[in-house]
Amino acid sequence: MITSQRNGQEADTVPGDAGGRSLGRLSPGVCDWIGTAVRLGLAVVWAWAGLAKVTDPETAAQAVRAYRILPESLVRPFGYGLPFLEIAVALLLVVGLGTRIAAFVSGVLLLVYIASIASVWARGIAIDCGCFGGGGAVSASKTEYLQEILRDTGFLLLTAWLLWRPASKLSLDRWLAAD
Repeated sequence: MITSQRNGQEADTVPGDAGGRSLGRLSPGVCDWIGTAVRLGLAVVWAWAGLAKVTDPETAAQAVRAYRILPESLVRPFGYGLPFLEIAVALLLVVGLGTRIAAFVSGVLLLVYIASIASVWARGIAIDCGCFGGGGAVSASKTEYLQEILRDTGFLLLTAWLLWRPASKLSLDRWLAAD
């Protein structure tokens, strides 16, 4: 830590980290590489989810319908539109452009997905989540709600890393900031 003077006040900062943030003893460079791995890992997840659904929009709409949350007039727009949003988030994360914004959208989507899965579980509706294609009614023995919620919570924690520390290597954000 370096102590600096700002307006007569002392402030602690970490060298090389404009926000003064680090994770324990990890250097900002290591944190940047962790951010890169997190960013690319989440990009793979969102690309996989979006590409699995974009080729079969009617099945994606069926998966949305199975949750019994939205009115029928919104089922098709959501079912058809969500894969494109997931792919857009994936692309932004791959190139590292608007990383904090992409992470925010990722976090909102994950919170909606977690709440939706918890909702059908609490209401006793047996469905496949449709997270990576497919979806719809299944027998009660085929549901995996706890695993799906835990998986999405793990992805949410990764998203939190990017919200807290969006700096990463090999990103357009970094390249644009260097100019």
